[in-house]
Amino acid sequence: MALENLALRHQLEVLTRNSKRPRLTNRDRALWVIISRLWSDWRSPLAIVQPETAIRWHKRGFRLYWRWKSRPRWPGRKQVPREIRDLIRSMSRSNPLWGAPRIHGELLKLGVTVSQATVSKYMIRHQKPPSQTWRTFLSNHAKDIVSIDFFTVPIATFRVLFVFLVMSNDRRRIVHFNVTQSPTATWTGQQIANAFP
Repeated sequence: MALENLALRHQLEVLTRNSKRPRLTNRDRALWVIISRLWSDWRSPLAIVQPETAIRWHKRGFRLYWRWKSRPRWPGRKQVPREIRDLIRSMSRSNPLWGAPRIHGELLKLGVTVSQATVSKYMIRHQKPPSQTWRTFLSNHAKDIVSIDFFTVPIATFRVLFVFLVMSNDRRRIVHFNVTQSPTATWTGQQIANAFP
């Protein structure tokens, strides 16, 4: 009842304050946002503003609050001095096998305190020779690569046989195969030894 009375009084005050068209201040909007949060039936006494408008004010206030809350509180990190950046680059250029942890350790010995991430950021990136593609790798090593697999074969007596197969990848020829009803690790090891005497 007190909130309804407050809402009606506020509307009368706004209407008497302005003669032609009621103008609402930020304080008026904040009051209606608070009333809408505290009172479930706040729409019934509302006459000068549409309920959707009050909800829009609340959403806008919420956005403004979080924008204020997440504002940057300081201008940012201090930039690493140019001499230190040049030192990191010259150390990484002179010692291409050193990584960021090693250069960071050497800088600490010199009394330069920067983080390892900073060292990694300013290091020179050395060009690595291109590695071979999978197609090149397989064509170069196909004669030395074999494929090994087990597969099952159900037979007419409803038993399952396990087939062990070793196949050479260069000519796709079968190097070795054998069949068993119950494969064990010992049996499989013996088959590999038989395939590559």
